[in-house]
Amino acid sequence: MSFAVERIQSHVGDVGGIPIQRSLPNRVRRTIGAWCFADHAGPATLPPDQRMRVGPHPHTGLSTFSWMIEGEVLHRDSLGSEQVLRAGEVNLMTAGHGISHSEESLTDRIHLAQLWIALPDAERERQPGFQHFATLPRLGLGGFDATLLVGEFGGERSPVPSFTPLLGMDLAAGGPVDAVLRLRPGFEYGLMPLEGEIEVAPMGHETVEAIAPGTLLYVGPGCESVELRAGAACRLLLLGGEPWPVPPLLWWNFVGREPAEMQAWALDWAREDGGRFGAVRGYDGPRIPVPPVPALRRP
Repeated sequence: MSFAVERIQSHVGDVGGIPIQRSLPNRVRRTIGAWCFADHAGPATLPPDQRMRVGPHPHTGLSTFSWMIEGEVLHRDSLGSEQVLRAGEVNLMTAGHGISHSEESLTDRIHLAQLWIALPDAERERQPGFQHFATLPRLGLGGFDATLLVGEFGGERSPVPSFTPLLGMDLAAGGPVDAVLRLRPGFEYGLMPLEGEIEVAPMGHETVEAIAPGTLLYVGPGCESVELRAGAACRLLLLGGEPWPVPPLLWWNFVGREPAEMQAWALDWAREDGGRFGAVRGYDGPRIPVPPVPALRRP
């Protein structure tokens, strides 16, 4: 069976003082399964007076998924949640109808992946919620120390819930590695390097792809396995899921379906009380104002 393989270059930016590389969304590929946003933040060491501070801002129609590799970040939200996210842990904030939150780094060193999961139609207006996961399944996969972030793999299941078939896995190796991973042919996948260089050989693809941080490799449905090789220490995320027939519409911090929704949500956040998004208590600073809504079109 033939399948697509695409190299996708990340966009370089800054969030709250932390350098980031954004792999999703992009012009070539807007989603991988329900994964609709993928930032690799750091690794970076910043002076104490320049630590990451992201003021209160709104979300709707998605779940934010934060995977901490190094450092600590304090999460606060409009539900009253206050949680420190530490290395090896996941914060899952399901915005649903609407929520707002803030993020502050508590350490000079920080390295994390910040991902969004689009909610399907039946769930995108659900009540908001927040969950913290301090322990996740670990697997040994041909020299990789793997952490199963969401979904099922190798007979293990992550406790992190999802509303669509989804996979998220962190693969770390302290030295040379050569491993073959079996994939679900009905899923599409993204291999997102976080550290080091990795050679990727999808079964049935004529070439070996070498990728490093800043390049995401997309592997379309139909691939049954992939071989991962590295000559030195490396780390990457494996993201997968069932393809969405029509990608959702993303603008600013919102995931929706129609341009008119974005305008309504922007007006809500502009209200003094935050409207459907509520208010974050305890953050010492202003909330992030809504930017002007541009002319938007459905994907």
